[in-house]
Amino acid sequence: MKPSEYENWSSDQLNEELLKGGKFVVYTYVISILILTFRRRSKNIYFIRHDEMAIKHGWPYLLISLVCGWWGIPWGPIYTIGAFFQAFTGKNVTEDVINHVNSLYDLEEIEETTVPGQ
Repeated sequence: MKPSEYENWSSDQLNEELLKGGKFVVYTYVISILILTFRRRSKNIYFIRHDEMAIKHGWPYLLISLVCGWWGIPWGPIYTIGAFFQAFTGKNVTEDVINHVNSLYDLEEIEETTVPGQ
């Protein structure tokens, strides 16, 4: 997720977009070298608005997989096909992101209620 796009959103704006069908996603890409096949996830988490298509952010990972993923036997073609379809939808990690954000707020509340020296 590029923070500059969404860092100024209020929690209400984010929740409204999530209720409309927005989601946080990651993408998979595949790189193969002979008998070695590596399946990796994108480093970034992308937010897909309800009116956007996930391929908007997934096409670079699709290209990497199509060019570099097929060559490993036997898993290269299998993983590349999976990465191909995932480029159009992304792997939904919305629940994980929301749980992580909520845990951060819980930690802040605990730190605020802790009195130093006791």
